[in-house]
Amino acid sequence: MNPVRSGIIFAAILAACLTACLAPDAEAQWGDYCSTATTAAPVGSSPVLYNLPNGEGAPLTRARTTAGLVDATITLTLFDYGCMPVANFAASDMWLEKSVAAGTGNFTSCAGGTIADANTDAAGVTRWTNPLRAGGWSTSKTLVVINGAALSSNSGLVLRHNSADINGDRVVDLADIPLFAADYGTTALRSDLKFDGVVNISDIPLMTAAIGAVCP
Repeated sequence: MNPVRSGIIFAAILAACLTACLAPDAEAQWGDYCSTATTAAPVGSSPVLYNLPNGEGAPLTRARTTAGLVDATITLTLFDYGCMPVANFAASDMWLEKSVAAGTGNFTSCAGGTIADANTDAAGVTRWTNPLRAGGWSTSKTLVVINGAALSSNSGLVLRHNSADINGDRVVDLADIPLFAADYGTTALRSDLKFDGVVNISDIPLMTAAIGAVCP
């Protein structure tokens, strides 16, 4: 074979191999540079989302402030390192966590309980609207996490959490009742399940209806 032709063929094969071997898979092509996460909640509001381990809490479209219901839908737009949309990124690899700030609660989730509603679309967009399968409470910001890394283009979204699972053990049972009773008459967010600014009789129906809620 002609040495020149052989060299060209070898170079082409090598380039193809390097491209296949070094190119990141779809799950690794996201980047912080352009990716964004936002919430639909009004600027200046500080909504609270009521969660239950069985997923029968409030959807993000019905979060609460003391003034009433607000839409706290979270929208993530995922881009790669070249600022191009990442389509069909798996919903299971995008989830919500609380900030790790000390003393801000014990928010916890069931396996897969805070993942995105769907894979990203052609524009790299996905959302969180469905109720979370989670318990515990949080007064800190909510983080959008992708493949185990929190999105660093913002410091977190202003969305707090509470649940009838006050102790955060992923089940609502008799162990939560003394905590609720201790908070009765106070403004403790963890037990203000209706979130009207005080733990009172309006929270009792939510507490009692949730008994037995557990991760699926």
